[in-house]
Amino acid sequence: MAAAPAAPLATSFDDFALPAPIISYLADNGIAAPFPIQSATLGDTLEGRDVLGRGRTGSGKTLAFSLPTVTRLAADGGRRRPARPRGLVMCPTRELANQINATMEPLAKLLGLKTTTIFGGVAQSRQVTALQGGVDIVIACPGRLEDLLGQGLLSLDDVEITVLDEADHMADLGFLPGVKRIMDRTPSKGQRLLFSATLDNGVDQLVKRYMDAPTSHSVDSADSHVSTMSHHIFEVADAAAKRDVIRELASGVDKRVLFTRTKHQAKKLAKQLTADGIPAVDLHGNLGQGARERNLEAFSSGAVKVLVATDIAARGIHVDEVSLVVHVDPPAEHKAYTHRSGRTARAGSGGDVVTIMLPEQRGDVRDLTRQAKINAQPRKVVPGDALVTDLIGEVADYVTPAPVQEQPQQRQGGGGGGRGRSGRGGSSAGGSGEARGGARGGSSRGGASAGGGRGGSSRGVTTYSTSTPSAGGGSGSGRRSSGGGQQAAAGSGASTGGGRSGASRGRRRAQG
Repeated sequence: MAAAPAAPLATSFDDFALPAPIISYLADNGIAAPFPIQSATLGDTLEGRDVLGRGRTGSGKTLAFSLPTVTRLAADGGRRRPARPRGLVMCPTRELANQINATMEPLAKLLGLKTTTIFGGVAQSRQVTALQGGVDIVIACPGRLEDLLGQGLLSLDDVEITVLDEADHMADLGFLPGVKRIMDRTPSKGQRLLFSATLDNGVDQLVKRYMDAPTSHSVDSADSHVSTMSHHIFEVADAAAKRDVIRELASGVDKRVLFTRTKHQAKKLAKQLTADGIPAVDLHGNLGQGARERNLEAFSSGAVKVLVATDIAARGIHVDEVSLVVHVDPPAEHKAYTHRSGRTARAGSGGDVVTIMLPEQRGDVRDLTRQAKINAQPRKVVPGDALVTDLIGEVADYVTPAPVQEQPQQRQGGGGGGRGRSGRGGSSAGGSGEARGGARGGSSRGGASAGGGRGGSSRGVTTYSTSTPSAGGGSGSGRRSSGGGQQAAAGSGASTGGGRSGASRGRRRAQG
């Protein structure tokens, strides 16, 4: 492959042959200057060359391939045909497909083009209907795309531009055989753009097999961003101290992502934090697609500040303004550390990365940090330690300053037993609202309530719920269990009020 000659990077989108509506759209949305990966690649991609772009997640790759894709397809004047797209973008996860579409769709509409997404986990009927209606660009995960190809519901014979995004992550997930079969069904004369942080695990074979003398642009390595972050390793004495330190780190007002190794741990931790008055949502493979989208939207929009995730989110989501990443469980290997940590310090912003370590994990963490090329030294901490509180910043006002007094357990299926802390115009952190009724159904008049996803509610407030449906109706003392203007903020399986709606007068069932 040919390496691009060194040249000063463009500092304005006006320096490229982009349509005037696109440049105006970028300016109107505050995208004033291209990122390095965009400056480096746009000249070649807009001229139709095959391009290999190497850069880490968060470096601006989505816009780097979206701009030339929509520009060139609009310029060629091709006619839209049912189930025969002219542009194809493949990526590893559903979340990333949706986020790519969110970037590309408005650009495409400006130029009279249509996009659609294709991925598993949802019924294929809507996807097939969209294809039959005619689309110009398909953004797809390999599994469902290959299914539709096998059913004869889609043809790639008209594809002019193919993009492989996060190619190394597709390799990590075992998608490369399917990617090759799909690529074999695209015209060999088409333009190919491949974006990846590394060329290992067979990605180099994709380059050799499907790209024609690609121009290579590398703006940073997979590990280069590690040194731009602030890294911390906190050693805690035991599981109880670990739990308290994690709660403290989650309590700030900025967005933060907490990574666990297993789906069960992610679900459990999100529920625990919400019950403690820190609204959190989870993201992992056990959630249905609708729940994943709702939770991610709640986090992306800032309605919920804490996302607890497995490694599905390490490379599958792009959310800016994440100030803190916490490795609740140290990752198994250094690449996972790099990708998880890449959720912060994006788009030129700074960020902190914390690894929580138990004494028996010292050896594993030492090896991990050496391979990840970071120099952070372990520091022993206890809950309330200044090393921890310095990373929290401003504490969100929905966090209960002191534990709420336990209330007697109620009979099974009954309502929440207590009112929790309440006040006019203040905040109330409803407890977990246990399924069997021993809940602290937080109550507040006009304040912010963080019900624990199992029926904690209050009049006229926002309730955040985690992924578990309610099996019993804990509720506050408001007049409605979950009405009165209450807004559900993206709980993946919001409270359904199993049985009676606790102590509320209207006996309405919790919604959300």
